[in-house]
Amino acid sequence: MHPAPSLIFFTTFSGLGFGLLTYLGVGLVWPTGWAAFFWFGLGYGLALAGLAASAFHLGHPERALKAFSQWRSSWLSREAVLAAAALLFMAPHAASLTFFATPLEGFGMLGAFLSLMTVLATSMIYAQIKAVPRWNHWSGPAVFLLAALAGAALITGIAALAQLLLAWLALALVAHWVLGDLRFRAAGSSAETATGLGGRGLVRLLEPPHSGRNYLMREMVHVVARKHALKLRVVALICATILPAIMIWLWPAAPAAILAASALHIAGVLAARWLFFAEAEHVVSLYYGRD
Repeated sequence: MHPAPSLIFFTTFSGLGFGLLTYLGVGLVWPTGWAAFFWFGLGYGLALAGLAASAFHLGHPERALKAFSQWRSSWLSREAVLAAAALLFMAPHAASLTFFATPLEGFGMLGAFLSLMTVLATSMIYAQIKAVPRWNHWSGPAVFLLAALAGAALITGIAALAQLLLAWLALALVAHWVLGDLRFRAAGSSAETATGLGGRGLVRLLEPPHSGRNYLMREMVHVVARKHALKLRVVALICATILPAIMIWLWPAAPAAILAASALHIAGVLAARWLFFAEAEHVVSLYYGRD
């Protein structure tokens, strides 16, 4: 599928922001005063910047408020509701720590739970799409959740937790890539099933369905050369997990190392998220000759 920059930015930075708010809510990071203002401001800023970027992918951004109305059936709508609730319930906890140096643990815990559920809902927007077999798998939500929590652990300097989560993220990324490569064939979709002509034998494309490019070709059919995808996977894995883990193992309390490791991690996650969209094979591509 087309790797839209707005979706890559949205899923990366909103996840990081809500991951940070999760730690702030449960008390793994317990700042007060100006420090609380900084950490909660960073969490809110990342989350809101990501959510704002997602609106640019809408055909009519001015209708974004309608996303809240379909929460019974739409994971996108559930994500919007959960995000708003997480930011709302986290606010009293943030304000109390900032102005009175006193945590409101009930609000914090509820805000942390809703923040984590927001990241899960974001991942489920894609994981529930059966027409994209690579996404319709448990590894996608695992990568989203682990990336959010590992990135937040890095930013806050919780070295031991960050190392553990980075190791799990590395395994989840490899599983997503390796198992994802098998998903399209395992789903049983082919030119024969797409056209309903399988009973007559093998089906091959004689001519494209139409002469010009259209929305389906622009958004649903994106081809990445295998050699380029493999190189980018290696780069994403090294930057998102291996190098940051080594850096915080060597210099666990050095601010410069934490900052550099966080920057590398974000760059790696952006690369992995580009692959997440670019490598996703939609079954509609079978009508355009994809084998």
